[in-house]
Amino acid sequence: MKILFTKNIDQNIISKELGEDILVDCVEVIKTKPILISPFELKNYSLIFTSVNGVAAFFKNRFKPNENFTAKNYNKIYCVGEKTKRALRKFGFGTFKVLKNAETLSRFIIGNCQHEQFLHFCGNLAINVLDKDLPLQNIKYKKITIYNTEEINPLIPEKYHAAVFFSPSGVRSFARRNSLDNMKLFSIGETTSSELRNYTQEKIFTSEGNTLTSIFELLKKEIGSPM
Repeated sequence: MKILFTKNIDQNIISKELGEDILVDCVEVIKTKPILISPFELKNYSLIFTSVNGVAAFFKNRFKPNENFTAKNYNKIYCVGEKTKRALRKFGFGTFKVLKNAETLSRFIIGNCQHEQFLHFCGNLAINVLDKDLPLQNIKYKKITIYNTEEINPLIPEKYHAAVFFSPSGVRSFARRNSLDNMKLFSIGETTSSELRNYTQEKIFTSEGNTLTSIFELLKKEIGSPM
């Protein structure tokens, strides 16, 4: 069996998780680049991060959140996904709330955080759930584009039994020049699966969590079934 991962994954991790009998190719379908901006005062704002790239670009630009909960103007940090949470921890910051995707974060904010004002540090292709939903509820929200995502649109002539996708932009980049037919399609989270449904009628296998571990668990469960 041959599987395509649409991002670079350490081959040692792949071999450990899937064994030596599964052939795996990794092809990057998107690339990201931080945008350099001048850091500004974060006082009185709650901060939102929906990707690891957003976290990396935020600290590359030398922003300094105030996480002292005893201070009057400390910054609550909300994030999407365990990977984003871990990225924040690497820089020494915890999270006030972690949700599995932008939709659940939006519902949580609308239900519990009406009086906060939010800055969302994200990429140029971030899905528009938060900036669509929150202003309608009179919640102060501003999107700060802090990195660019470019869809590479590679042509991949090799044929695979399965393909694994990690983001909506990755789906779009792949689908522009390649077919999604006659493969098992694996997706990291419902947001990416929703994008896949725009391009195919094939069944999509969606991981329960937005983590690499969840994807491997799903692969191990399904790759034994007939193609």
